[in-house]
Amino acid sequence: MSNNPVTLRLGTRASPLALAQAKLVKRALLEAHGWAESSIEIVPVVASGDKVQDRPLADVGGKALWTKELDAWLISGEIDFSVHSMKDVETIRPLEFTTAAMLPRADVRDRLLGVEAFSQIPHGAKLGTSAPRRTAQIKQMRPDIEITLFRGNVQTRLRKLAEGEVCATLLAAAGLNRLEMDNVGIAIPVETMLPAPAQGAIGIECLVSNVPVLNWLDQINHKDTRDCVFAERAVLAALAADCRSPVAALAIKQGDYIWLRAEIFSMDGAEQVTAERRFRADNYDEVAILAEELLSGASPQLRATFG
Repeated sequence: MSNNPVTLRLGTRASPLALAQAKLVKRALLEAHGWAESSIEIVPVVASGDKVQDRPLADVGGKALWTKELDAWLISGEIDFSVHSMKDVETIRPLEFTTAAMLPRADVRDRLLGVEAFSQIPHGAKLGTSAPRRTAQIKQMRPDIEITLFRGNVQTRLRKLAEGEVCATLLAAAGLNRLEMDNVGIAIPVETMLPAPAQGAIGIECLVSNVPVLNWLDQINHKDTRDCVFAERAVLAALAADCRSPVAALAIKQGDYIWLRAEIFSMDGAEQVTAERRFRADNYDEVAILAEELLSGASPQLRATFG
């Protein structure tokens, strides 16, 4: 049992999914350290990204809209640590913060909702998504489908789907599972749709200077998940990708090694470049080589979309 003399404050976005993820983090810490329920207080905030839902994320500030309020609270000391969906965290983070732990990764796949297969979507029908990766992958499979901007939390998107705004949509299986919606939608194999980098992973951040919290969080860190997610995020960094970039990546731990597959697309799905490598888990130089393979195999037009 670890001594925790004060109540720790865990910051999170206020959406139902974010709160469910915060509860998973709290439970993991309580069980790891033998703490009482009152040892951790969940502190929610309405993130800027949750307030603006009628425009693409890239047009209103990018992924930082999911983190900036929690970052400010960490700096001010209003919270001790924060929880994030790692796929929503910007690639380059301020040096004051560190991702001290990740929980074991959940299902990385996307789920198709509204129909049971892409082939069932009528010609020219609407599919709702705000993700450039999903847009490109759908356009590659079905160029006839009309992509409609679809923002909002899971419940909002399900309501829009039920009201007939679109014929179908895609959501992350991990998020649905955490909301106890295990049977909602049809899981899409990763061979059909490679997931977004870091999809399905929950990360916990704190200040680099907060040594006691770092040590407590280290006890719940799932190293294999952290290694794989860092490899996938390293692809984004090596490509100088942003939230407008259609990039897919998946890393799998194989003993001391990581197998990493990544793809880049043109937004219309007409061009796709794939590369994969196997390397030691401590050798991220290989990720830069993989990124160069992707860019060297791309047309000048596609390369120009990356930094």
